[in-house]
Amino acid sequence: MRRYGKNPDEDDIRVRPNPKGNRPRTSIRPKHENAVEGLVLTVDRGRLTCLIEGRTVTAMKARELGRKSAVVGDRVSVVGDLTGAKDTLARIIRVEPRTSTLRRTADDDDPFERVVVANADQLAIVTALADPEPRPRLIDRCLVAAYDAGLEPLLVLTKSDLAPAGPLLDSYGALGVPYVVTNRDELADGGAAERVRAHLTGRMTAFVGHSGVGKTTLVNALVPDRNRATGHVNAVTGRGRHTTTSALALPLPGDSGWVIDTPGVRSFGLHHVDPSRVVLAFPDLLPGTEGCPRACSHDEPDCALDQWVADGHADPARLYSLRRLLATRERREGD
Repeated sequence: MRRYGKNPDEDDIRVRPNPKGNRPRTSIRPKHENAVEGLVLTVDRGRLTCLIEGRTVTAMKARELGRKSAVVGDRVSVVGDLTGAKDTLARIIRVEPRTSTLRRTADDDDPFERVVVANADQLAIVTALADPEPRPRLIDRCLVAAYDAGLEPLLVLTKSDLAPAGPLLDSYGALGVPYVVTNRDELADGGAAERVRAHLTGRMTAFVGHSGVGKTTLVNALVPDRNRATGHVNAVTGRGRHTTTSALALPLPGDSGWVIDTPGVRSFGLHHVDPSRVVLAFPDLLPGTEGCPRACSHDEPDCALDQWVADGHADPARLYSLRRLLATRERREGD
């Protein structure tokens, strides 16, 4: 084996060919103090698309982050090539503290939490009034997840040309959840999009819903220049087909807010939910929990909320709604 001295002649050094034609690695690492803040728009197989100073940059997670991951909606610190040019890759070195985290589990007995989106402040629960039939248990579960994460819920009911919205809205009246009712014609002429957009201004809103309810169709109406693929409902099973495969954050026209389109869900597990956090969304009932026994489930004989309502401090319908939502953790969505 030939050994080279400290000052070998250039002709004596063997240069290995680079068949891939890519740039050689460099030992020069970007400095963390040069990091720039970005917003994660989407995640695809380990590559994250970030919005940095008005341009999209592809990045990957730096080794120093370890097992910590970044999701859509995260504010991150990015170093490296930030030009956004083709075949360039930056590095995410830090995930900034989150203001909110919407989580779900695959099922109620699954301890593994999946973060849906970060830093959203509103959850739009999109439900079709028909084709497919509405699933109230799934709506309840999404409401519980929203209250647990500190997000304001918004009900968006689609396909009102196929069925009336009244019966479904009656069951959520006591919760005081804002809602918008839409149909195909109103989406086509832009009227429905304007009514929904009025609830989105100045907010980051995550859209969730069962497959086939028209969620992506609505997002396309809200952000006309980003036509995401839409599917149809299977006539035999009554279920929609997944067309959105990854969450994507999109700016509303005029930078008036953000919408995050998420893949259709078939279940929304609540293994991670702490019932005491759900009660925080009921300010009229919260003072009544001071007399509850420790670790009260708020649906047991010694619960102080019964007396609180009996004394006229809150509407009985509100207590019923709270207990119905808390019970969703023990109830299957198809029950």
